[in-house]
Amino acid sequence: MLRSALLILSGNAVSSLLLLARNLIVARLISVENFGIAATFAIAVSVVEMMSNLGLQQQIIQSDKGDDPQFQAALQGFSVLRGVLSGVLLLALAGPMANFLGIPQAAWAYQIMALVPVLNAFQHYDIYRLNRKMQFWPLILTNGLPALAAVLVLLPFSMWFGDYRIMLYSILAQSLLAVVTSHIVAMRPYRLVLDRRVMADSLSFGWPLLVNGLLLFTVFQGDKIIVGRELGMATLAIFAMGFTLTLTPTLVMAKSAQTFFLPQLSALTRQETATNRDFDALARAVIQAGMTNGVLLVLAILLLGPPLVTLLLGAKYAALLPLLIWLAILQAFRVFKSGSTVVALARRQTANAMTANLIRVITLPIAWIILIRGGDVMAVIMIGILGEMAGFAVSLALVGLRTKVDLRPAALSITTTVIFLGLVALSQVSASKFWETGLPGYTFPAAIGICTMLLIWSMKDLRNYIGHRITIGKAQ
Repeated sequence: MLRSALLILSGNAVSSLLLLARNLIVARLISVENFGIAATFAIAVSVVEMMSNLGLQQQIIQSDKGDDPQFQAALQGFSVLRGVLSGVLLLALAGPMANFLGIPQAAWAYQIMALVPVLNAFQHYDIYRLNRKMQFWPLILTNGLPALAAVLVLLPFSMWFGDYRIMLYSILAQSLLAVVTSHIVAMRPYRLVLDRRVMADSLSFGWPLLVNGLLLFTVFQGDKIIVGRELGMATLAIFAMGFTLTLTPTLVMAKSAQTFFLPQLSALTRQETATNRDFDALARAVIQAGMTNGVLLVLAILLLGPPLVTLLLGAKYAALLPLLIWLAILQAFRVFKSGSTVVALARRQTANAMTANLIRVITLPIAWIILIRGGDVMAVIMIGILGEMAGFAVSLALVGLRTKVDLRPAALSITTTVIFLGLVALSQVSASKFWETGLPGYTFPAAIGICTMLLIWSMKDLRNYIGHRITIGKAQ
């Protein structure tokens, strides 16, 4: 089981690192303003992907009918229908989006990006179905090989283009190869069926995920949209690069955790011999895994962030340095919610994530107003941190109230995690010119170190789970 976890993590990490490398290489190859335009391509695709997200991939894992070929064909048919509609929608929105962001010259690029959701819709769902049997190689290859191709094509594209078009055609190449790879690694023939009952069931399962997709789009891209519109493409490039550097590791860990833990939690809900106590223990371990992901991110950025940014991006991205740790704290609170989301999905409670993300969305108009009145990017980040903190609290409350998971044994680990981030934030404030504490220079590093050790000790459910899996692995 632990081998599967390491396989998932390494596979997701490789593909995400390759895509991160693409962003870094493109940022080096083109001007800051052009990279700002390139960053909006992710916004363009997300706006339709999030608006049509019905959780079909999760459904084939969670559903009792997930191994049924007819059910799989129906999900694939619905996926194609959804993808084509998404592509048409993006095609229609291309001009208005470009005008809203103040880059009408890029409207044609958004129109070409309409091919991406259509291509993605034709992926073979065997790569998700096989996760039910803890077979992850097909999914890993489908994510990893296209990501590698997306990096390799940068050199020839850079010879032909010297602007944001490098990113545009790299994204298209990645989507096309992902479809091809998913069919090569599949075990079943590819079939498409339009089944009204399956579509109705998918809508019932997925409408909260659809609403949450809209909220996630606002959460992931809303800040970038208002920064790009109000402060311009150069500032958006700095902000988007900071998001990429801090968000990529958390997405890797969160995606790996969902892929690994969701089949196990779902299996416990189907097993007649499983007790609520078994589910609660694993649910707490999943939540603690999400918090661990966020803490590791903050520690990595705290220790390695500034020198890596300087080394990889050079002086033209120096404005990112004072923002980096604050973005890491924001992303940490965001990934903290991932554990609660997986637990809720296992019991078909897809509305939990939607409710938690709604709290974050409420803060965006406040950030927009502040920018209009002369605020800067740091103000946007601080408002985002407060919104993510509140969303994390709501997600935990919903797991306790709706999913009926006993979180009391995890109370110490949750409290210590929040204190850890508070100490990191205070260390950054004390290092600035805004607040002189008068404390010795080693005070905050020592406090953060002690808190980290306490945090490791408090993650009892996660430690017990890992210990149990190691024991089983040795017995096998």
